[in-house]
Amino acid sequence: MDKAWEMLDCSEVRWAIDTRLQEWAQEYNWTWQAGFNGRSGGYLVLYQGGLNRKNARTARCDLCGRSTWHKADTPCTTDGCIGLLRVLPEPEPKIITWPGRSVDQGEDFSQWYMSDLRKRVRLVCSFDRLCDDVVDIFVGFCRDYEMVETEVLVPTTIKTLQPTTGD
Repeated sequence: MDKAWEMLDCSEVRWAIDTRLQEWAQEYNWTWQAGFNGRSGGYLVLYQGGLNRKNARTARCDLCGRSTWHKADTPCTTDGCIGLLRVLPEPEPKIITWPGRSVDQGEDFSQWYMSDLRKRVRLVCSFDRLCDDVVDIFVGFCRDYEMVETEVLVPTTIKTLQPTTGD
């Protein structure tokens, strides 16, 4: 149990799980997404969402990765960045999510067409398989790895005052 709790803080574990969640959302063109919810992020939730193409970003800095709406290659506008904002081959829409928006809560399924019900059942089964995938990923990390703490020294520059020599 302790090992599992430690794994939750590991960036590699989060990255692997987030990657799987993004792959699943892409299969649905971001119309359906999954994310963690609860006080400790303890369960997966099905969200509605989509892509905002109206405000799609058109350029990205080749150095810092900042996205903008520039229509031509231009120097990056981020302070201190010497990169170039390059126009993207296709505008990059923003992913939108509606957390808290209920999915089928209070829905009267007797009014649905059979084809729509089948589509919803396929979605729920797909979400269920996604949850199994996430559990498998996490259990795999717990089984195959152990958490090791490593101390990393980071050099930093500080400024101090020294008396002038009077020359």
